[in-house]
Amino acid sequence: MTHHQHTVSPFDHLYRSAAIHKENERRTFLVVIITLLTMTIEIVAGFLTGSMALLSDGWHMGTHAGALGIALFAYYYARTHQNDPRYTFGTGKVGVLAAFASAVILGVTGLLIFYESINRFLHPQNIHFDTAIFVAAAGLIVNLVCAAILGGKSHDHNHEHCEKDRHSRQSNLQTDHNLRAAFLHVLADALTSVLAIGVLLVGKYCGLLQFDALAGLLGGVMILIWSRGLIRRTSRVLLDGDVEPQIIEDIRKVIESDADNEVIDLHVWRIGENELAAVIALVSDHPNSPEYYRELLAEYRDLKHVVVEVHHCHCRD
Repeated sequence: MTHHQHTVSPFDHLYRSAAIHKENERRTFLVVIITLLTMTIEIVAGFLTGSMALLSDGWHMGTHAGALGIALFAYYYARTHQNDPRYTFGTGKVGVLAAFASAVILGVTGLLIFYESINRFLHPQNIHFDTAIFVAAAGLIVNLVCAAILGGKSHDHNHEHCEKDRHSRQSNLQTDHNLRAAFLHVLADALTSVLAIGVLLVGKYCGLLQFDALAGLLGGVMILIWSRGLIRRTSRVLLDGDVEPQIIEDIRKVIESDADNEVIDLHVWRIGENELAAVIALVSDHPNSPEYYRELLAEYRDLKHVVVEVHHCHCRD
């Protein structure tokens, strides 16, 4: 006899804390507004002062405003469609998809800054240093404020409770990729602001105009490095390759350590930032109900959707 278990519809249980979800959306919206205002000031000032470091920082911030807009839309879409039956496992991956898109934009921005900086290095332009330094410093302050807004801790008592569980801790180390993408965009802005200030000071007091372009070169390289890392992390989630092998092995051991069970098929994948799904097939001479095996996995609090298939076998090799 074979027993099958299908869990309840995904919209009968939320994969994320609605409070934290909405709080991250609010933070991102506030940062988008601040970023757009600062971007406008820096681009205008960059043209007026002739500073490539300041101009690249402004355009860089503009592309980040677009990426942050993607993150904001992802939060809104995931929240408003969380009960949509068309999404079999909910909308947990919407934020990851948005983070992947933001990472691609981040990489393109790095390439553009790198290219324009080389052009400015070969063809230096006169710069109004005092104005450029003042605007760059103001931009740095704004970026640090935005980083503080996005990096603030949310209060989730359920999360604190789950931290008591070892396996839950392992999975909860996976951060909100959407929020992380937005945070990295802001950090990239802060980096270009720091570089802009440094090279503008060198250019002003040492007369080395090429240092202005050097800021863009270094900033472009750092941005590309961050983009590559974020693309790798988010693509693993999107392609169902982000679950640690140890978690899969631990699940197998829990099932097989009970009676004479043998797991013959096991698939575990991520359906959201901190939510897992699993399909387990096992054989046993003394089988129990699927719910029994689900209870064995109760310590894995991140397992939100589990399907168990049990086969009764009297004779096995």
